[in-house]
Amino acid sequence: MTVGLNRSEKAVVIEEVVAKVAAAKAIVVAEYRGLEVGEITKLRSQARQHGVYLRVLKNTLARRAVANTPFEVLSAKMVGPLIYGMSSDPVAVAKVLSNFARDNDKLVVKGGALPNSGLDAAGVKALATLPSREELLAKLLGTMQAPIAQFVRTLNEVPTKFVRGLAAVRDQKASV
Repeated sequence: MTVGLNRSEKAVVIEEVVAKVAAAKAIVVAEYRGLEVGEITKLRSQARQHGVYLRVLKNTLARRAVANTPFEVLSAKMVGPLIYGMSSDPVAVAKVLSNFARDNDKLVVKGGALPNSGLDAAGVKALATLPSREELLAKLLGTMQAPIAQFVRTLNEVPTKFVRGLAAVRDQKASV
């Protein structure tokens, strides 16, 4: 027989989760009914690799943790055995849980939240299809470098054409 948490242990859990919620840019909840321990361990490992905080919580404790925060809209979805994913990168948490749910039908994404905005399961899947922060930064850098690279090529072309012109004049005078 398992013994539940006492009041002080619950306060510690709520305090930890409140700190994670405060730093989060997104929270995704998924029902994990029927998942085996090995599968949950694999999911936790994937979450750690992507900087996602993953935790199974009692829904009453989770509701207390999100109360009076921008994620309070998530309270309505807190029903059943849920695993909570939180991250400062909204795309990372959505990708980790959506990809795992795609490969394992026992994990069902129920929804999520961005600050002051609730998401249904389809919204979480749409968020998971977005490029990650690193990909977006790389694209932005490439876009910013393109005009500069073109400008440098143009500047390089001026002396090259001048030298070719001088060489042509020299060759023409040499052949006369």
